[in-house]
Amino acid sequence: MKAIEIAAPGKPEVLRLGERPMPAAGPGEVLIRVAASGINRPDVLQRKGLYPVPPGASDIPGLEVAGTIVEGDAAAMTAAGFKVGDRVCALVAGGGYAEFCVAPVGQCLPSPAKLSDIEAASLPETFFTVWSNVFDRGRLQPGETLLIQGGSSGIGVTAIQMAKAHGATVIVTVGSEEKAAACKALGADHAINYKTHDFVEEVKQITAKAGVNVILDMVAGSYLERELRCLAPDGRLVMIAVQGGTDAKADAGLILRNRLTVTGSTLRPRPVEFKSAIAAALKRTVWPWLESGAVKPVIHEVFPAAEAARAHALMETNAHIGKLVLQW
Repeated sequence: MKAIEIAAPGKPEVLRLGERPMPAAGPGEVLIRVAASGINRPDVLQRKGLYPVPPGASDIPGLEVAGTIVEGDAAAMTAAGFKVGDRVCALVAGGGYAEFCVAPVGQCLPSPAKLSDIEAASLPETFFTVWSNVFDRGRLQPGETLLIQGGSSGIGVTAIQMAKAHGATVIVTVGSEEKAAACKALGADHAINYKTHDFVEEVKQITAKAGVNVILDMVAGSYLERELRCLAPDGRLVMIAVQGGTDAKADAGLILRNRLTVTGSTLRPRPVEFKSAIAAALKRTVWPWLESGAVKPVIHEVFPAAEAARAHALMETNAHIGKLVLQW
């Protein structure tokens, strides 16, 4: 099969189209003929040599795919309600940038009938991540307020829509007025341009100094101390990336007085059972939102798979709004 390989850690140009042996589905797995592969920030980190592949995972980049089941563990497929020929999208620990990809049955979801394979491929990584962090760890409740750092990212556009469908108020930070308008069009109640405004002061003004209940943070670093000042009593700060670095200061007294929770997580190394539970929750709660149109995939650009390097280069500019997808 054809696959995108990382020749050596480095710039986007190290991504190359090569050939690999066809993978085989093992117990509890299916083999998917991949129609499209989603691109995510961890893929860029892996390409740079900054995100080691978990033990047992493919060294081929790519954490989400959509396509058709061509074979698999019959008993596991039957138990999950799948069969050969079904259209699915799946979260994988690696191997997504390829014509064929193995996925645990529990991490597969039916591709919504109204969506193309390209649209379905844009769903798993961000939807699993948002559910696990905003809803499970962050415990966002209807009527609460969520602050999303990086509202126009793939994670951001997903979090906006899921939080709004859940009945929350949403505030986002963005780097341009164009991105602010795009986030508001997706349902964000407020968009703060962090290049022209202090997001701490803006949050205080928007919430009449009450603060937000949950923050989804992809920056960390120097943002952490400022974000704590944005939280309401009993607020929850959830970190999912450290684009601003790992060194951070925190006002321990503020955490104590306001009973704040500071947490974080990474998804890729978690066991299949953990990810399968998220998939079940998504199918139960979020997939009806997709079917009804309350939540929609947001795709900035689709690239031929052979042009993965160009897609990575675009991702690193941060100019995109929504997801980037490779088509096979």
